This record gives sequence, structure tokens and C-alpha cells, in this order.
Amino acid sequence: MSKKVIHATNAPAAIGPYSHAIDTGLGFIFTSGQIPVDPATGEVVEGGIEAQTEQVFANLKAVLEAAGSSFDKVVKATVFLQDLKDFAAVNSIYAKYLGTDSPARSCVQVAGLPKGSLIEIEVIALK
Repeated sequence: MSKKVIHATNAPAAIGPYSHAIDTGLGFIFTSGQIPVDPATGEVVEGGIEAQTEQVFANLKAVLEAAGSSFDKVVKATVFLQDLKDFAAVNSIYAKYLGTDSPARSCVQVAGLPKGSLIEIEVIALK
């Protein structure tokens, strides 16, 4: 087995010692959690949970594409929310990207997320 570090030029730069994703060499891509940072500005997008969720999916798309994968190959998603009251709003946007043959998913409320984000999502996808 060999692992390959994935760097997506269209996703925000990592804000710590981690990679955008890892290709396991065994047909799986593991992404790092993506927060709603605009790659052009390096700042969290404004506009509430809807705007932040859309940005997270834009960032995930860039990472998956850099790894040779896509949303239709996602097998597991983990959603971290600062407030579970946002669950319904996130679900409606989530369904646009991962609603067909939906992957397995976990969704948890957390005490805080990097840069004060309202949401973070990580996925596991097939190559």
C-alpha cells in the first residue's frame, strides 16, 4: 500500500499540519474536514448556515476533483455543526450534492469549529 497526499489548488490552504486529502492507493479517498473558507480571501464566508454549507461543498468538490473523485463516489460523510438547530437547513443543501444514492452519514453538534465556522464536513469517497 502507498498513500498519496492530495493538494487541491482550488480549495482553501490548510490552516494546520494536514493535507486536503489522502489517496490510500486502495481505491479510497479520505478528505480532511472542510470549513466554509473562501479560497480567494482565506476568510469564512458570511451569510449564515446556508452560505457556509454551500462553501463547504464547493471546497469538498475541489478536493475530490483533485483526488480524481466526485460527489457521486462518496460512501461516508461526517457533518459537524455548531448548532443542531441548523440540521434542517443543512439537510436541504446536503441533498443537492449527496442526495442521490446518499452515502452513510454521521452528524454531530460540537462545541466549536476552526475560525468560528458553523459547519465542517469530511468525506470518504471511492477513487
